[in-house]
Amino acid sequence: MAESTPSVFHRLSIALATFWRILVDPQFASAVAALRLAGPAGLPGGPNTEAPSFSEVEPNAALQLLGLLQQEGRFIDFLEEDVTAYGDDEVGAAARVVHEGCKKTLRQHFVIEPVRSEAEGERVTLAEGFDASAVRVTGNVVGQPPFSGRLTHTGWRVIESKLPKVAAGHDLSIVAAAEVEL
Repeated sequence: MAESTPSVFHRLSIALATFWRILVDPQFASAVAALRLAGPAGLPGGPNTEAPSFSEVEPNAALQLLGLLQQEGRFIDFLEEDVTAYGDDEVGAAARVVHEGCKKTLRQHFVIEPVRSEAEGERVTLAEGFDASAVRVTGNVVGQPPFSGRLTHTGWRVIESKLPKVAAGHDLSIVAAAEVEL
């Protein structure tokens, strides 16, 4: 039997009926809450996958990188500046300095390569089981892989990270020290 998409009015009537039943029927509300937590995998006919587990991320490396981008490219200064008062030529000149400094930092501390080897604009096919963390499918995504489409961005993957060692007790939350001229 082919699945058909209910009309907007049919979906609205389902939503209203469900809303009222959730208010008056605690068991039904619990079942809906469980389905909501399970997501599409919990729906009948959906894939039977486990919910992803999440772990805390140590922020120090991100703070260190932010400090390096500020040190070489004045990255935070540029983003925090209200550029509406400046002309496009002035913003462009400042952006060029920030770009050069941030690029230098990136090249000095990371080895980066494209996720996909094809040129942007080329047609690609994503086979079943493709790595969804490495490739984001956009546009009219319907059905199951294989998907065929146009590569709009090659993506980036860090191959090596070479952040400098930090002295014990160094406060990485200070990404740019205040400066006092004497």
